[in-house]
Amino acid sequence: MLQLANIYSYKKSTLAYILISCILYLWFAYGLERTEGLKLILLYVALFFLGFQILKTSGFYFRVLVLAAILFRLSFLFAIPNLSQDFYRFIWDGQMLLEGLNPYLYRPNDIMNGSGIDIPMAQELYNGMGSLSASHFSNYPPLNQLCFALGNLFPGKSILSSVIGMRLIIIAADIGTLYVGKKLLEDLKLPSNRIFWYVLNPFIIIELTGNLHFEGVMIFFLVWSLYLLNKGQWKWAAVIFACSVTIKLIPLMFLPLFFWWFHSNRSYTGINKNSMLLGMTTLILFYTIVCSYTLLCFLPFFSMEFITNYAQTVGLWFNDFEFNASIYYLLRSIGFAITGYNEIAIIGKILPVITLLCVLGLSFFTKNNSLTKLIPSMLLAMTCYLFLSTTVHPWYIASLVILSVFTNYKYPLVWSLVVVLSYFSYLGIGSEDKIENLWVVAFEYLIVFAVFTWEVFLKKRLPF
Repeated sequence: MLQLANIYSYKKSTLAYILISCILYLWFAYGLERTEGLKLILLYVALFFLGFQILKTSGFYFRVLVLAAILFRLSFLFAIPNLSQDFYRFIWDGQMLLEGLNPYLYRPNDIMNGSGIDIPMAQELYNGMGSLSASHFSNYPPLNQLCFALGNLFPGKSILSSVIGMRLIIIAADIGTLYVGKKLLEDLKLPSNRIFWYVLNPFIIIELTGNLHFEGVMIFFLVWSLYLLNKGQWKWAAVIFACSVTIKLIPLMFLPLFFWWFHSNRSYTGINKNSMLLGMTTLILFYTIVCSYTLLCFLPFFSMEFITNYAQTVGLWFNDFEFNASIYYLLRSIGFAITGYNEIAIIGKILPVITLLCVLGLSFFTKNNSLTKLIPSMLLAMTCYLFLSTTVHPWYIASLVILSVFTNYKYPLVWSLVVVLSYFSYLGIGSEDKIENLWVVAFEYLIVFAVFTWEVFLKKRLPF
């Protein structure tokens, strides 16, 4: 009791910042519409300021910061997400799975137009997800679908009960990331308090716990895999990495980056650490485990129709959808000036090729033989992907934020602050249609590119 009293006396300012943050998170969760732009920006910036003050004044006192991280997330527990409507589709897919249906074979439009299939809360979910989601097949990988189903099992049989169930899964994943991430930082001889750059980041709390985006679960498996890899447990690392892939497909882009890790790491290649044959054999086995487990997860849903539907839906992200992009918008403007048309069909095919070349360059020309070299390469690869993407939703930045924790780069933290500007596309209009102000987008990326250029090029910290 005396120790608690001393902590309270010494940390009054920290506790005050935590209390004010809790109030603002509650306001954000229950008193904000995404069309209220000024309120959104003010609350978001205030929470970033308070988060910085909490870290600054707490002396990184671990128990206090963990308690704050949990309290902030629990503030959203009974709230319906107010910045994204994707959760309606999550609940829909989960209900389909619980009904014994393959969510990859039916579009919501098909079911609602007299298919004879009965989905609980179908009309409310259909109205909530909007016409864009309703007109396409599901693109969420199998383990993500399982999370949707588990969330729907939470007692209550309502949209709110399903939201609570899925939110508890995401909170549990963030706690897992806190635990494993701290241990990995200690193993890498880095300050363990860096993990709070992720755990207490208002962007992470709002976009993952608040808006129910499962990047948090993907990140947990990714960090756990890196931790196991660093411990020399590469077989289990491969299985856990595959779990990350079957939440979101994004980690697949990191696979080429492991080349030098297996080729040069002594714990994998034995006494003769320069043995190309042994290193390549281990690398191939790692890839085999990842791919086999991933395919195994897809197997219950497999059919030729599934392959067609899934490929078609994933392809939309490169050839049809566009939102909050940077380099793509510049190229689109050039295309308009030359041809008078939106050339997304052409540009959308070229940009992924450039991304692949960037990843391969980081894989073979950067000697990623330690995690302190591998993780920065992963960060830069993901950054290239987002810079060249046609669609960059705010929650996509979450992967950059966690990877930055293990590096000296801070531009992902800056991006996590200014990405809120992308929500200006919802101001004063309906719940689904987006009208982007390209000047706002340009301002966002001007800041991001400035910090990125300074850190990566001008400060000469590129891991080559």
